[in-house]
Amino acid sequence: MCMFFSLVSDGKGNIFYFGSKARKQILSGKLKYETDSHTSIADYFGYKGADEDRLNKYEYNPLTREFTVDQLNTKNDSRVVEEFCNKLDFSTVVPELICHPIVHPFRDVKPRKRITKGDLLLLKEWDSVRDSVRNSVGDFVRDSVRDSVRDSVRNSVGDFVWRSVRDSVRSSVGSSVCSSVEDFVRNSVCSSITDSVWRSIRDSVGISVWSSVGDFIGAYITSFFNLKKWKDINNRPYENPFQSSIDLWNKGIVPSFDGETWRLHTGPDGKIIKELERRC
Repeated sequence: MCMFFSLVSDGKGNIFYFGSKARKQILSGKLKYETDSHTSIADYFGYKGADEDRLNKYEYNPLTREFTVDQLNTKNDSRVVEEFCNKLDFSTVVPELICHPIVHPFRDVKPRKRITKGDLLLLKEWDSVRDSVRNSVGDFVRDSVRDSVRDSVRNSVGDFVWRSVRDSVRSSVGSSVCSSVEDFVRNSVCSSITDSVWRSIRDSVGISVWSSVGDFIGAYITSFFNLKKWKDINNRPYENPFQSSIDLWNKGIVPSFDGETWRLHTGPDGKIIKELERRC
């Protein structure tokens, strides 16, 4: 499957790809192509049918600067094409895309020693909008820039942070959340509760926590898009309704929520720096 950003070349210094104007026409249905299909790009620029095999095919991720040689069919001009991609102004390709370095909240930011009132205000704002982040990132970004762009950003950020953030949160939440739930269930509810019932309760807590962290990562993904309107959100034009979560992220703070308690994590191990009930 072709991902954003796809391009082709003829081995003679000519490089072809869909710019902003063509992409908008494809999104509107005026052009019957796929924005990041090598076949579509070749056909649009006159290399139809078997002539497509005269072109080299490449892919480039502007966030990670990862360059991929998909297929060489003529003179190898990969160095020239990669240099072209590194210098390309991607606002001419997808004006809605904001290219900026991917920040890892636990590795790239100095661990916080305390939580401020400003941090809590950001958490409160994030709590009020987080239920909307899935539809916004999923539907409206897709409708605005095509799946390939959204998925490229999501995969880039997800691959960079998801596993380490998840594991860090798990290690700190595990001792705090799961132990307290287990003590309550085993000691207060019923000492004869079966292991299968306990596992079910424990897993449901875990799903809630991972879901909240996943939503937070999804909100950070919105920092790579400049959209006039976000789905299900009454925001001012070009205002990011999830800016509170982006600000927390860039401060090195990752919130997790188990349905009752917010926990704010920071540092390489995702250490819990503060716990508070939902009314934050």
